[in-house]
Amino acid sequence: MSRRFEPSDLPKHRNGVTPGMVGRYPDYNVLDETRHWDEVTRKLVLDRVEDVPLIRFFDAHETATLRPLTEHLTGQVGEDPKIPVLEYVDEKLFERSYDGYRYFDLPEDRETWRTVARGLDEEARKQGHESFALLDEHEQNELCHRFSKGELFGGAWATLNVSRAFSVVMRYCCEQFYSHPWAWNEIGFGGPAYPRGYSRFGSPHLKHGDTEAWEGIEAYELDPVEDTQRRGLD
Repeated sequence: MSRRFEPSDLPKHRNGVTPGMVGRYPDYNVLDETRHWDEVTRKLVLDRVEDVPLIRFFDAHETATLRPLTEHLTGQVGEDPKIPVLEYVDEKLFERSYDGYRYFDLPEDRETWRTVARGLDEEARKQGHESFALLDEHEQNELCHRFSKGELFGGAWATLNVSRAFSVVMRYCCEQFYSHPWAWNEIGFGGPAYPRGYSRFGSPHLKHGDTEAWEGIEAYELDPVEDTQRRGLD
């Protein structure tokens, strides 16, 4: 989903970075807390921002096809900055760092991703374009929607359980998106609490209830589920 589908009055982010520089916690930056983390944790988190891996598994054509896919699925079509989801998906596949299971009717994850790339390009050719990357934003979004519904058939798709292939792709995208500090800023996640720990948990008598002093305070309360349903975006 493009950032243009965000509520028009969603605050601009003022401290740190979020995807598209908007969010419900405009003055919160989880990286302000790095001094409270142990050295190993601090390096691991900062590397997600400062040491983005190179593409090593996907070839150039697959990369061009899959980048807009991952951006659509994580709501990063449109304005920069964007979390480099594809680079981290690629790293996981290159290193064969799988999740320890796979669906019985799907190949291993590397082949599933490559088959999805072929299938998307096949669908684009049906619309007169050489690749998925050359479709316009609306066409890409519609194809992503059909993919999510398992409504793609024939060609490369005939070799996959399409619905389950979508769940694999979406799982990878969500894992990499929400393991990035910019996403934490967007959702107000406080990041690692080690070694500091939580002191207010279970203390509703304190101001802001269970929220620690170092966690973000939400400045925008419109329910996203109700909002997307009202505007027909679900």
